[in-house]
Amino acid sequence: MKLLSAALLSVGLLAAAAVPAAAESRAIVVPNVTIYPGDIIGDSQIVERMFAATSMGNYPVIEFKDQIVGKVARRTLLPGKPIPANGVKEPDVIARGTSVLAVYRSGGLTITSMVTPLKAGATGDLIQARNNDSGLIINGEVQANGTLLVGSSR
Repeated sequence: MKLLSAALLSVGLLAAAAVPAAAESRAIVVPNVTIYPGDIIGDSQIVERMFAATSMGNYPVIEFKDQIVGKVARRTLLPGKPIPANGVKEPDVIARGTSVLAVYRSGGLTITSMVTPLKAGATGDLIQARNNDSGLIINGEVQANGTLLVGSSR
């Protein structure tokens, strides 16, 4: 009987050693409310939740609050679910169809004109706009101050 108990005990120890240790987990930010496309994400809408490191797979997700607060949701973000990296974007600085100032700079020369953007854009986006005076279509880079930088000054 003692021999049988010793054999079972050694088999049990070997089986326990073969079972992997508890999977590592990491904290990832998730919404605590439903966030709809176009909503600006606030600090109070985000909480941290622990996930098994292996449960994320190869999908890039947002891990930290500073990566998401102030961004705009591209899709519906569900409470308690990881936020895909492509599920958010920078907020638009220029809205489609509104008049904005286009600026051209070359050396000491600065030319400005009012234009109407043909699409919305965030800082750094290249967009097209129609010149309000001539009707010509121009390309420019959206600036943080809400202007469109055009020409060789880009």
